[in-house]
Amino acid sequence: MTSLQSPTVRVGDSGPEQVGTSVLAQGDADTYAQWFACLAEPMRVRLLHRVASAVGGITVGALAEALGIGQPTVSHHLRKLADVGFVNLRREGTSTVVAVNPTCCVALPQAADVVMGVLGPRPCCPSDLPDDVAVRAMADDDWDSVLRIYGEGIDTRNATFATEVPVREYLQDRWLLHHRWVATIEGTVVGWAALSSVSERDCYRGVAENSVYVADGMRGRGVGKALLRKQVMAADADGFWTLQTSIFPENRASISLHHSAGFRTIGLREKIAQLDGVWRDTVLLERRAVAAPV
Repeated sequence: MTSLQSPTVRVGDSGPEQVGTSVLAQGDADTYAQWFACLAEPMRVRLLHRVASAVGGITVGALAEALGIGQPTVSHHLRKLADVGFVNLRREGTSTVVAVNPTCCVALPQAADVVMGVLGPRPCCPSDLPDDVAVRAMADDDWDSVLRIYGEGIDTRNATFATEVPVREYLQDRWLLHHRWVATIEGTVVGWAALSSVSERDCYRGVAENSVYVADGMRGRGVGKALLRKQVMAADADGFWTLQTSIFPENRASISLHHSAGFRTIGLREKIAQLDGVWRDTVLLERRAVAAPV
């Protein structure tokens, strides 16, 4: 089976500041070519689209009926999609159920981005920020809003493994003092961002984990973009050389947001922990600072 792990863009000898010098290794190019070749057959594109649209999976029989083709033809194309890793197959009684591989939702869009140079080395940051969103340092009076927004993120079940909002004292101890931010619209707090240390060891003093949360009803307005820009620029200025984060693969908006700020996908951590009794995967991303040590 071809791996769906995303290859890493190598940077040429001219240094990361020379965006045009990024080079895709031959082995990685071979992997991407296999992915794209699998989708060169229009019927497989239609099948993958139908499977991805079916929550929890769909039987081979239902796929054949939906597309108006015979089951042997469906099975042939599904085997090709499964070999590459786009879909997973499982038996339920006498039926075969097809489900999209969650990793595909991350790796396939990123493949096109890498090939087209969209994910080449970029220091920072999204510049098309909304005019009505302001970002400032978090104050004591913001805690009620921050905890409420944290709870709204928890309720989505696609933001964190936490099932209850942590107490303020825990977050005050965990979040780095000078790297807590809130976004406001007309004076109302609509999002927050924070950095946390990943280790107490001195060798990791320049490595931090980032979090960004946006209030219900405010997503899609550029709030997260404004917060993340402020967060990474402040981290760069304060000498952090690596920011990292783990995101559920289902949370495509957050993954795309982090890519826009120079994060790259490191890989998928399969069944890393359980949420509500269900094993969940996470996508590990990291961002290296502009002046990161070499």
